[in-house]
Amino acid sequence: MTQQNANIQVLGKEIILNLLPKRVQNSHKGTYGHVLNIAGSTQFTGAAYLSSIASLRVGAGYTMLASCSDVISTISSMCPDITFLDLGQSNYGTIPKDSLKYISAIANYDVVSIGCGLNLIGGVKDFILNFIKKNCKSYTPIIIDADAINTLSETNNFSFPLNSVITPHPLELSRLLGVDVQEIQQNRAKWAWEASREFDCIVLLKGHESVIAIPNGKIFINHTGNSALAKAGSGDVLTGMIAGFCAQGLSLESAVCTAVYMHGLTSEIASKAMSEYCVLASDLVKYIPYAFKSILNPN
Repeated sequence: MTQQNANIQVLGKEIILNLLPKRVQNSHKGTYGHVLNIAGSTQFTGAAYLSSIASLRVGAGYTMLASCSDVISTISSMCPDITFLDLGQSNYGTIPKDSLKYISAIANYDVVSIGCGLNLIGGVKDFILNFIKKNCKSYTPIIIDADAINTLSETNNFSFPLNSVITPHPLELSRLLGVDVQEIQQNRAKWAWEASREFDCIVLLKGHESVIAIPNGKIFINHTGNSALAKAGSGDVLTGMIAGFCAQGLSLESAVCTAVYMHGLTSEIASKAMSEYCVLASDLVKYIPYAFKSILNPN
């Protein structure tokens, strides 16, 4: 990758301010979009909750969590804001492999996210592969995270959906590309862009100074964020934020850029109140409003 064939931009406050979805007084929940979040297992209930509530916190009209029965039972008792689609449950506390039949056409949703906390036992891999295959030519934006990425990295001859983003951390990208993780870390922009071209999708390489690579050569570097994000669940919050912004009408590219910047900014604001040691992923959800206020009302 060289400066001649890549357009590298650093995300900044003015860019994000211009990208934020507009709110209008004459509106309803449908105005701000419908998220389908396929997430969770009994071992990782928190991932399903965090990714779902984060999409609502950034402004989505409503979010439907598609998950296994016990996850839904747990989250519905603690959060009245999320709607649910019960996919049944395997003996392993995961989504059954044949539960795709319960998910109607994803064209009924404005965006779909898949992968947060799904686990990879009890037929989940088959479910993920069947979902990707069925929707490979769908124009509905699809955010592919966590266990969905890991499933695809173990699969030969797969294709990503037409309008999709993958959100790997360096080790996950290493598995997808078959490239040493240290090499990826030393050349993050290069390998993110290589992956975006190879898989013909947007690639968000997470980590310190996250890289967003677009197949056409655009690369965005983000400088917000700190060590508070090095906690379990932070990536689930980010996935939910991407989905929430996309549901409100942003292109997938703009939604990823906005979410990554705001996610990092949220961690900085939360850390000022709590220190970088103490911020939890659930605290990020609580501090998202303060990140919005700092962008919209800087004084």
